[in-house]
Amino acid sequence: MSKIVLFLKDNIIDITLILILIYPVIKGFLFKFSSKSLKNDIEEATSYTSFIIGTILGVVITKGIFIRHDQGIYSKIYNIIPENLINMLENKPILVYLLIMPIIIFIVYKGIETIIGFINRVTFYLLLDVVENFLREKSNFTKRIIGLIFQTPKAICYVILATFLLNILSVIGISSRFNNKLESSQVYSFLSSELVNPITNSNFAKNIPNIINNSFKIVIKNNADESSKDNGKTIVYYNGITLEEGLKSNDEIDNFARKLVADSNNTRSKAKVIYNWVGKNIDYDYAKVDKIMNNDFTIKSGAIPTFYSKKGICFDYSCLYAVMCRANGIKTRIITGEGYNGSSWVSHAWNQVYIEEENKWINVDTTFYKGGNYFDSSVFKLDHRNSTIAN
Repeated sequence: MSKIVLFLKDNIIDITLILILIYPVIKGFLFKFSSKSLKNDIEEATSYTSFIIGTILGVVITKGIFIRHDQGIYSKIYNIIPENLINMLENKPILVYLLIMPIIIFIVYKGIETIIGFINRVTFYLLLDVVENFLREKSNFTKRIIGLIFQTPKAICYVILATFLLNILSVIGISSRFNNKLESSQVYSFLSSELVNPITNSNFAKNIPNIINNSFKIVIKNNADESSKDNGKTIVYYNGITLEEGLKSNDEIDNFARKLVADSNNTRSKAKVIYNWVGKNIDYDYAKVDKIMNNDFTIKSGAIPTFYSKKGICFDYSCLYAVMCRANGIKTRIITGEGYNGSSWVSHAWNQVYIEEENKWINVDTTFYKGGNYFDSSVFKLDHRNSTIAN
């Protein structure tokens, strides 16, 4: 009995989503096919479907206008938004999710609901009457099977809607315990990565769960070597090496970094050039992620191996960016924290750069380069949190 309770407790998200999926199907089988009840179900399903489509389009439109706003119609709309509203959103970017996005979702949702409702009345409702007449002389079992089949789309709508709601709660981050439950849920992770992320984010964002999902590992050990001058000190290993080792450079990298920014005349432009180069030229190393997650640290990490192999994970991106900036006298530090992978918050690493002319530190994430602007972005904190200065 205790094992059953433990199983239910550990898999509560999976079990809930499965129950949401099978409930309408079982109901359809038990209560058999009925044109009248199905019409009511269709109206209900229409509302849910419209909400899901409205949510998808609303998220895409909101992100296109207020987060990326760098192309096509999104750029044009962004440019006509009042400057005071833009400034307010840049100072409090969370309002994009809590205020702007819900309004856009609601408008799109109601428009779609109206259109689908009209289509239902001139098509599906007539079809249901035909099916009911056809089944009038059929057996109860046949009616139950047809009822089950007609309830399946509704079941799918229910479970997708539930996944969207869980995804929204994950963005808000109501608690670390809830986040851990989501991260361990196989059903939610599958639905979120296969349905939610691909249709609400850019093409690059489809890979974000793979890119940062537990790919960054910190191991803390106490140095017990009595012969060491550092005896008793706590040593932090990032993906199998110390941060000091990860930030080692050489003359070739330093000279390349200086030559790269030779035409830039201020700190911001130099930092941006290096950001662009690292983001464009370093590919994400998925094989390395698998090894690190299995505690295999034989693969090399840090700035030097990343520069030559042209691949790495977030820790490697951050190390390479840091040493290339420092080669140009730019103050740069590595930040460890959490990044949002589209489903939950997971371990991540990025950089902060000190812009001397502006007397301020800015956030930079070269790992996310292909996903949008992550150089001093006003919405950087929407998918980065719990930052700690590592070096």
